[in-house]
Amino acid sequence: MKKVYFDNAATTPLRKKVINYMISSLKESLGNPSSIHSLGIKTRSILEYSRINIANILNADPSEIIFTSSGTEANNLILRSCINDLNIKYIITSKIEHKSILETLNDLYIKYGYGVVIDFVKLNNNGIIDLNDLEKKLKKNNNSPILVSLMYVNNEIGNILDIYSVCNICKKYKAYFHSDTIQAIGHYHLDIKKLNIDFVCGSAHKFNGPMGIGFAFIRKGLNIKAIITGGSQERETRAGTENIYGILGMSKAISIANINLKKEKKYIENIKKYCIKQLKKSIPGIKFNGLSSSLIRSIYTILNIAIPKKDNMISFNLDLKGVIVSQGSACNSYKVSHVIKILFNNKKMNKFSFIRISFGFLNKKKDIDILISCLKDIYL
Repeated sequence: MKKVYFDNAATTPLRKKVINYMISSLKESLGNPSSIHSLGIKTRSILEYSRINIANILNADPSEIIFTSSGTEANNLILRSCINDLNIKYIITSKIEHKSILETLNDLYIKYGYGVVIDFVKLNNNGIIDLNDLEKKLKKNNNSPILVSLMYVNNEIGNILDIYSVCNICKKYKAYFHSDTIQAIGHYHLDIKKLNIDFVCGSAHKFNGPMGIGFAFIRKGLNIKAIITGGSQERETRAGTENIYGILGMSKAISIANINLKKEKKYIENIKKYCIKQLKKSIPGIKFNGLSSSLIRSIYTILNIAIPKKDNMISFNLDLKGVIVSQGSACNSYKVSHVIKILFNNKKMNKFSFIRISFGFLNKKKDIDILISCLKDIYL
């Protein structure tokens, strides 16, 4: 049975051009990029070309791009280094961030006790960040270094942060700003210099690149030390031999995503529009969570829905019919989403089944028709 795939927010399929590029690279004789012989120097030049390419697409300096094994590692590097190296004592975030933010901050709070304060900005009923509350918190606690950590695009409900406004607010109060941009990179143009942001991160498998490779952007001039030690790689910010083939694949994938961005955005938006229309027509009482049904304030690749019938096995039952969706973040697939818990009280949660449908450039309208047919079979 051929599967219909609607879990692109968890991971995206590798593009054929990326696969072919990586295969041709795997056939080459390469050395360790830290070695000083000819093969090592050749590999180092390939590595640095990839770094320059990614930096150019983001309008950043190549020295500001640090390669990691994942977006989660990049978030850990940034958050832990902010406390260890920048003397951050007060961090503002939200309760709907990715677990790589929330669990890392919780771990840091346990480690440092009352030496680090974690504060949560207010959210409205749709999960929108209250920027007035953010400014109040910054104004009230402006006596020591502060870090604001807010994601650009929510990985579960698709809400888009007003990132330029947050950058301006942070600049006004001289706070550091970190944004988890993992769901945004490859889907929106990110201009680092225009944003004047301190930290962002990316993960290749979210923009049709390979799994197991990501990067952190750390603004030049910030003295960040490694949390993984044992080598001087990545300008002594991240020890360990670089995943050269993963980096090459990531560089190729972000280049293609950047070239195709406008065309694919328009195409996927139409797929999402069609899905919303068909769901409204076919499933009585359906709700769209957060701002996910908006094509302006939500990313075009994510649609999060609540169906008025409780079924904890919904993704499993759809899988049996050949349709792949998720019930939340892939990092916590077997638990009730913490984001949904924020948006719904327990009484309401018990009346609904929740699905995240996430689209990619390979999806077609006929895939939506199959999804709708399967949902009707299960619920009607």
